[in-house]
Amino acid sequence: MNKLKKRGIWIPVVTGLLRKEGKILLGRRPVGESLAGAWEFPGGKIDQGELPQEALARELQEEVGIEAEIGPLRLVHTHSYGERGVLLVFYDVHFWKGEPKTLYHEDLIWVAPDELRRLEIPEANRRILDHLIHILKNPQT
Repeated sequence: MNKLKKRGIWIPVVTGLLRKEGKILLGRRPVGESLAGAWEFPGGKIDQGELPQEALARELQEEVGIEAEIGPLRLVHTHSYGERGVLLVFYDVHFWKGEPKTLYHEDLIWVAPDELRRLEIPEANRRILDHLIHILKNPQT
């Protein structure tokens, strides 16, 4: 008899790849949050019934105060943090209105893709770092 495998809790997360002059926008996770102090791509959880692109546009408004036009899907990845899993959905964001500001994060920085290697980033991103850097250096591929 086959035992049914229990599935853990999965959290769908959208992230925006915002580029300016060859650099990418990152935010430092605030104290009191999970992964506090880590640098992450702006984004957040998808609410029930929400399309991923809608969720990312909402999260970018809430986190960095911009009105964004969500571009093409670039990468989907999964990662487990103990009992919880995350489904990461990365989109290009080529156009936005407003200047990003720290509404959620402790700090924002623009970094060259290769600089990601020296920063403290979440393990979910670290595992696919080579692939992410390739995508960030080649926005059309």
